[in-house]
Amino acid sequence: MTFAALMIGIFLSVGSLGFGYFDAGSYGVSRWLFVLGLMWLVSQWRRWYWVSSAALFVIVFMAAFGLWLQMEASWMIAAAAFALFAWDMTEFRRRIRLLVLDDELRAMERRHIARVSLVILTGLLLVTLSLLLRLRITFEWGVFLVIVILLSLSQLLAWFRRQIE
Repeated sequence: MTFAALMIGIFLSVGSLGFGYFDAGSYGVSRWLFVLGLMWLVSQWRRWYWVSSAALFVIVFMAAFGLWLQMEASWMIAAAAFALFAWDMTEFRRRIRLLVLDDELRAMERRHIARVSLVILTGLLLVTLSLLLRLRITFEWGVFLVIVILLSLSQLLAWFRRQIE
């Protein structure tokens, strides 16, 4: 379960940042961000956990640089938020490997993912609210937000279903 959340986090982080730079006309940077995303995915398979910290630093730096260059703020903030989510999932998976496997492990994973997803969703909703107040919401941001909301709702429904059982 955490592996799927980690992969989605990496994809959304690199995809948001890449799209933000692509939308601003920086096609070469977008290609390098795609390579960074592939390296980050491969590093999870090889269990090179330090790559996650390095990728978090690079993505947050590139997002801040994009904000400084006055690129679309929503994509930069979403990229940083999902990079933080993916880094947290990497660290959680690393720590959880040290535990003995039992029934509580799955419940712990679900609770952790639900808490972090709620924080990310709240942050993105605040960004969207600020964009709406400025009347600068774009179609792409709206589609992205719908996808994130659907992912979060499916996670929440799965969590409620498991709580009932």
